Amino acid sequence: MKNKLWILIIIGLVILDQVTKFVAEELIAYNDSVEWIPNFLYMTHLHNEGAAWGLFQGQMWFFYIMSVIALGIFGYLAADIHFKKAFFYSTAIVLLISGTLGNFIDRIRFGWVVDFIDVYIFGYNYPVFNFADIFLTVGTVLFGIDILFLESKRSKS
Repeated sequence: MKNKLWILIIIGLVILDQVTKFVAEELIAYNDSVEWIPNFLYMTHLHNEGAAWGLFQGQMWFFYIMSVIALGIFGYLAADIHFKKAFFYSTAIVLLISGTLGNFIDRIRFGWVVDFIDVYIFGYNYPVFNFADIFLTVGTVLFGIDILFLESKRSKS
């Protein structure tokens, strides 16, 4: 994409992530929960000093280093962003950068990541997450779909 609209999209997504985390912290006491949809959706204010499912708790230097490396790689891959020619790839890179930045900002500011979206699916309490985590998850899935199924078709044409 010749214009850099994707940079504005990243900025918007990071702002969305940061504003929702701020609102969650302001409205919900730490370690408290508010029911939104019974037996399905709760807002639970937690601080995560690790990764998904609380892995690597307290390993902040690891997360700082990995975030910088990831941003470097995603920044390099962003040179190929072109939504018309490679929609899944471009969307994936934008989401991966946004999610990495959103959680990296928290780690730098607080030493943890603010999580607040608490979902129960068929009785399973999924780990509490935030919008940056959604961006990272969807971005990873789209990137995988693009690499596995779409990139070879683009290369041939």
